[in-house]
Amino acid sequence: DVQLQAFGGGLVQAGSSLNLSCEVSGFTFRDDYAVAWYRQAPGKERERLACTNSVYSGTYYAASVKGRFTMYRNRNNEKNTLYLQMNNLKPEDTAVYHCAILPIRILKQCTEIKYDYWGQGTQVTVSS
Repeated sequence: DVQLQAFGGGLVQAGSSLNLSCEVSGFTFRDDYAVAWYRQAPGKERERLACTNSVYSGTYYAASVKGRFTMYRNRNNEKNTLYLQMNNLKPEDTAVYHCAILPIRILKQCTEIKYDYWGQGTQVTVSS
């Protein structure tokens, strides 16, 4: 069974950086996949921050994080870890951050995909 676990959240000051990691088990990045990072703040809808589909090139970023956040994975296929490097954090970035994966080959843009497996989330709090 595919499982994800996100790490790396914390309490930081505005302008700081954090690097979230998402360990994926039960799946290897040698196969096709689509992955995404989402966040949800209290009282707000879940927001998709970044995603990619291995079938296509390129990574999608939401306008709210483009230029500040970078999603990447460990290129050593033996380490199934996805990352979200977050720079220049702002108080409005405060939320619970989740990673998600669809571990199959699918001919859809990553923004159109329903992800089947989710990590439990890691809290990011940015103080002003």
